[in-house]
Formats: sequence, C-alpha cells, structure tokens
Amino acid sequence: MKRVCVFAGSNVGLSSEYEQKAIQLGELIASKDFELVYGGSKIGLMGRVADAVLTAGGKVTGVMPRNLFKGEMVHSGLTELHEVGNMHERKALMSELADSYIALPGGLGTFEELFEVISWSQLGIHKKPVGVLNVLSFYQPIAEMLKQAVKSGFMQETNLGLVIFEEEPELLINKIINYIPPKQVNKWNELT
Repeated sequence: MKRVCVFAGSNVGLSSEYEQKAIQLGELIASKDFELVYGGSKIGLMGRVADAVLTAGGKVTGVMPRNLFKGEMVHSGLTELHEVGNMHERKALMSELADSYIALPGGLGTFEELFEVISWSQLGIHKKPVGVLNVLSFYQPIAEMLKQAVKSGFMQETNLGLVIFEEEPELLINKIINYIPPKQVNKWNELT
C-alpha cells in the first residue's frame, strides 16, 4: 500500500477530538511512508489531515475541481495538486491514485464519497480496503444502518466486511494494512 485517500469534513466539527484524530491520522500516514490523497482543501478536517502529513515530512496530493470552490480554500503547500473539471472527475482521479480509503467525520460530501467506494467494492470494481475512523462514535448510526440493510434483506451479510470501523487511527491503519477482502457473493437475492 502506497497511497491512502482520506475523505473528511470541510469543517472541524464541534468537538476538538475530531481535529485531534485527524491530526493523529495524518502523522501516522506520514510515519508509515504512505502518501495522502484528498480533496485539496486547506480548511476543516481535510486541511488538518493534510497539514499533519506535510508537517511530518510526508507527501500530499490534492484533487480539486476548477472554479468550483473559492481560491482561498485550495491548499497552497501540497506536494502535488491536480485540477479537474468537476466532482465526478475529482472522485475518479482520487480513486485511481488511492490504494485504500479512510473516512473521517464529515457531512454529505464525505458520506457520498464513502458510500460510493463501498458500493464499488460490493460490485467488484475494486478490492481496496475502506476504513472509517469512528471518532466519538460518529459513524455508529451508519454501522447500524448497514446491519439493518442485511437484516431487512437488502444487503448480503458478507458485505459488512467491506468496511472497517475503528475508533483509533493506529488500529484502523493496521487493519487496513492487513485487510483481506471478504468473499464476494451474488448481491442479487432473486438471481440465486
């Protein structure tokens, strides 16, 4: 594994622990000689994780759509910045560059990015590990929702193994490094 794609909020959240865990994750990414791939912003948890990687001597690649955000949001200290035409190109390039994914707390954009890579994994488009840094149980409702999808017959139980939930950055990184994708089964109940 060489590159970790991190999805994260463009705000820091109301608890300082969100920011602290983002910084710890960034420091850990750099200490493992991994590179960070992310959305290219200098603000919010996105900016904090990027700053932590850079401060620790690591490499950071940002991917930002042209003319979508105000120029002052773009991080000016990145190792590399790719400007793309739109959000679809952004996500495609981030995924192409990444060997794994981690979601920090965030809002709608973070949720959308997370669910897209989980869905791609379920469909066999990639076999990359997808981790969730569950700071202050932020993602617990999503973990429960996935279990409810299995219980209600909308998702196969093996697909719960497509996402690694962990509260501490080091434990999450270790699980990502040692990730073995679950055996894929037919996702369509009516076709079995």
